Amino acid sequence: LSPPAVPAKTEAKSKALKAKKAVLKGVHSQRKKKIRTSPTFRRPKTLRLRRQPKYPRKSAPRRNKLDHYAIIKFPLTTESAMKKIEDNNTLVFIVDVKANKHQIKHAVKKLYDIDVAKVNTLIRCVVMVTVARTRAVPIK
Repeated sequence: LSPPAVPAKTEAKSKALKAKKAVLKGVHSQRKKKIRTSPTFRRPKTLRLRRQPKYPRKSAPRRNKLDHYAIIKFPLTTESAMKKIEDNNTLVFIVDVKANKHQIKHAVKKLYDIDVAKVNTLIRCVVMVTVARTRAVPIK
């Protein structure tokens, strides 16, 4: 039992001497410096958490005021519009001024079940006229 105790004692002694030397003389280890590539110091980007609201700020989502029924007001039934239906296979509608061509196309597709090939628009005295050319065969 005595031989293993001797190395442990010398090991402990050497460890203590190392600690003593470190305390007296100090530990001088080389620290690697960070290479800076810019002369301006910028603060580090910190963690930005997402908002966790306690209650919704709006009680209900806003109603879409420009739905399909609001976009297309009524079909135009003038003589020139009727001529367009017969000759050019196109329908003429009075639509909302705020509607764009994509919205008009979707509205015509939903309300009349027509495949719209092209939408031409014309703004006249606060009324927007749209001409929807259909892909269907002409009506006889």
